[in-house]
Amino acid sequence: MTLLLEPYVEQLPHWPRAGRHILAQFDDRSVIVYQAYRPEIGRYAARHGAFGAGFSFSRMTWIKPNFLWMMFRSGWGTKADQEVTLAIRMKKAGFDALLREAVPSTYDARSGGSEADWHRAVKRSAVRMQWDPDHDPSGARVERRAIQLGIRGETLLRFTNEWILAIEDISDMVVAPRGRPAAGLVVPRERVYSPPSEALQGLGMIQDCSNPTATEGADA
Repeated sequence: MTLLLEPYVEQLPHWPRAGRHILAQFDDRSVIVYQAYRPEIGRYAARHGAFGAGFSFSRMTWIKPNFLWMMFRSGWGTKADQEVTLAIRMKKAGFDALLREAVPSTYDARSGGSEADWHRAVKRSAVRMQWDPDHDPSGARVERRAIQLGIRGETLLRFTNEWILAIEDISDMVVAPRGRPAAGLVVPRERVYSPPSEALQGLGMIQDCSNPTATEGADA
């Protein structure tokens, strides 16, 4: 797997400044998502193309399709137990399945349902969804929101056993630009990803996906 890279400043015009948007590198078949682990887990996964040593299949694991959001959460690979950054190419059909099943981690009255309905949905679903403030390369917040998805149970097994196409350790790529000015930063090329139409309401994106860039793809 080789990530398609592009200067950060050249990507900015393609990214919405505000709203809930999924930024990702993708093609017709796959989507790139990121995770960060301690060396024992991350290096094994990259070496074998699958998770094994040290990885817990009984806990929820979180994936992030937005590279800079992953960098913010891991401190560009400097936080404890997040030293190894993995780029995971997963099947687009699997990623869309996660979006359809996702339930918000916290109750939002604007969703139109009751809190009791939300509690029932949380218990049934194996996929959690969070929209958090996105960040620029310096770590400063931006108005746009970034998604991360938590996976557990049978869905986690499908992710690890059926949906992963390739795993690459990109830790060296993370270390190289650490602390560089945004003007000279080169990062994975990302564009706005359009979720399945039936997932929009659950993701809270009906208004946000009216953005004209929402149908633009990127060759992964």
